[in-house]
Amino acid sequence: MKTKDKLVAGLLGIFLGALGIHKFYLGYTKEAVIMLVVSVATCGFGAGVMGIIGLIEGIMYLTKSDEEFQEIYVDNVKGWF
Repeated sequence: MKTKDKLVAGLLGIFLGALGIHKFYLGYTKEAVIMLVVSVATCGFGAGVMGIIGLIEGIMYLTKSDEEFQEIYVDNVKGWF
């Protein structure tokens, strides 16, 4: 069973969420590429929306217990929110 650190995922979501770095960290390549492409292809205009999504997801990661985080985001692979 793989494990990921929720603190790392949460901080990446909060600070680099517009680029989808937290999704790459969790292994959600498809979702991460979508966030990255939206941010880059819109010349940064879409980065605001992606940044808000990353911020929300980062906070959600940090507010879960370690067991909840592991079950929801690592074991069950919940890609969005």
